[in-house]
Amino acid sequence: MQYAVSPTEASPNAPPAAGEPAARKRPKPGERRVQILQALATMLEQPGAERITTSALAARLEVSEAALYRHFASKAQMFEGLIDFIEQSVFTLVNQIAEREADAATRTRTLITMVLHFAEKNPGMARVMVGDALVFENDRLQERMNQFFDKLESGIKQNLRDAAAAGGAATPTVDAQVGASVIVAFMVGRLQRFARSGFRRLPSEHLEASLATILN
Repeated sequence: MQYAVSPTEASPNAPPAAGEPAARKRPKPGERRVQILQALATMLEQPGAERITTSALAARLEVSEAALYRHFASKAQMFEGLIDFIEQSVFTLVNQIAEREADAATRTRTLITMVLHFAEKNPGMARVMVGDALVFENDRLQERMNQFFDKLESGIKQNLRDAAAAGGAATPTVDAQVGASVIVAFMVGRLQRFARSGFRRLPSEHLEASLATILN
């Protein structure tokens, strides 16, 4: 998971004299939040990772649990930060695809490929997307991911409806509804296999041949 973190500016003060301990630099406003989310995402990337506790997260960052709660009211809020990252990243790219690709069938193919590649490059996010990392967490987190895939399905349905109508299909709306459901099930299945295989079975495995089958 990539976050843009501004480098810490050099202190204008002179370095400590020999034998004096160097003062620990305090993170800039907002920087600690990013560090916490980065650490959480990295811990989720460990194959077979257990449920992550705030104690383990604090230990990784070498801070107290109280320090975590100065930036997030709860662990659920930390996961919401990751979900925000997923939603913003994916739907920004979905909008770019819609603007760039005039052909509806190409938009659908590109969208599927983008989502699977996003998860492949961000293994910790894949665990969040399919809910593996959300087990025993607040129910609203899983509901947000359900809404994420519902929104994706809605966009895919529109693409398929446009393509079906352009092709003269007798029932473009029904065909699009069925097709979008199958595509989302395919994507979720690929992400689940990726997460539950310890990230060995890549979402992009045999992707072109798979797309040729489900988009036929």
